[in-house]
Amino acid sequence: MFKPRSIEGQIDWLDETNSKIYTISAHNDAVEKSKYLPRLKDVKLARNIDWVNTPSFVIFHDGASCDYLVLVWWANDNELFTSVSVKSEGVWAEDPNKYSFCLYDLEIMWAERNIYVQTMDCEFPSLKLYQISR
Repeated sequence: MFKPRSIEGQIDWLDETNSKIYTISAHNDAVEKSKYLPRLKDVKLARNIDWVNTPSFVIFHDGASCDYLVLVWWANDNELFTSVSVKSEGVWAEDPNKYSFCLYDLEIMWAERNIYVQTMDCEFPSLKLYQISR
C-alpha cells in the first residue's frame, strides 16, 4: 500500500562528477549517503560515459526491505537512461530482469524531466544551470 516517503535533495548534494544526489527513505530517517558512494563510483566506472559533461542524478533509496541506488543520465538529446543496483543481504547487484526503479523514484524523475527541459533541451542549454536546479 502506498505511503509517502521522505524525499530530500539539496543544491550542494553533488558527487565528484557533479551528478545530483537525492535520497528517499521508507522509514523517514535521514539517509546515510556515504554507504552508497562506493557503489555509485563502481557503477559509473563500468560505463564509458563522460560523467562530468553529462546531465545526471542519482537516488539513494533506503527501501522497506533493501537499499536501492538508481543512477539516471540524459543522452541522445532527450533520452533518459537508468541503472538500478539493489543491496540485498550485504551484496550489491544490478540485474534489469529482476530490479528496476519504483513509483517513489518517479517523483524525482518527473521533477528532473522538467528541469532538463528548462535547462538543457532549450535554446541556450546550460549544464551548470541543470546541476544547481532542484
